Amino acid sequence: MTLTITTVAERPELLEPLWQMPDSWPEFVLNDPIGWACFGQIPVVFPRFALIATNTDGDVVARAFSVPFSLDAPDRQKLPAAGWDQVLLWAFSDHRRSVRPDTVSAIDITIRPDHHGRGLSATLVAAMRENAAAEGFTELVAPVRPTGKSAHPHVPMTKYAFLTRPDGLPVDPWLRTHVRAGGVIDSVAPTSMTVAGTLDQWRSWTGLAFDKPGPVEVPGALTPVHCEPDHDYAVSVEPNVWVRHNLAGTRD
Repeated sequence: MTLTITTVAERPELLEPLWQMPDSWPEFVLNDPIGWACFGQIPVVFPRFALIATNTDGDVVARAFSVPFSLDAPDRQKLPAAGWDQVLLWAFSDHRRSVRPDTVSAIDITIRPDHHGRGLSATLVAAMRENAAAEGFTELVAPVRPTGKSAHPHVPMTKYAFLTRPDGLPVDPWLRTHVRAGGVIDSVAPTSMTVAGTLDQWRSWTGLAFDKPGPVEVPGALTPVHCEPDHDYAVSVEPNVWVRHNLAGTRD
């Protein structure tokens, strides 16, 4: 497939069709409060880091968002356990305080559902790497949400993230895509995405009863959701996997 990949900074007129593109994210993930507050602002605040892929008809078929932030700040130094949520907070805080960024973090790669299975994931990862390098950065990090983990909700991420095939590549398709692109698995972010809600909210997000205490297996969730009927809430705490991409030589 022939794709044209541009940034929102280059093609701001694509912003509206970008948000109209359907996706396949589980509904509860879209209610992560930090994501709710920050995600929609990425192409506004960081338009050079918001990539849009269009086909030969000019239709938006994929997006790839990343954010620049400072990892070398004195109170940071290492990739955070709170993963996706934390790096969003760091990026927007750094921007607000005019802190100079030294690293780029991937935030999202979403492909229109009718274009799944066409190898676009690898294309978007490569484009994100190239864009970060073109902006002068030497490292891209990614709090990867492994797509195959939802089929194994009770397997600890500390084990799942390092499962490999006979060829040495990760068992998980998303992790495999990153490793093939040059990424190296660094660590697990155990509290990367946290979503809390009332039982009625969880019922509306999932169609499940949420009427018994304890773990609830939710389609699309990486780990069981903890349900507390007596207190009228349930909470999902999902781990992600930090992958580091060294960009040295990417612009050569």
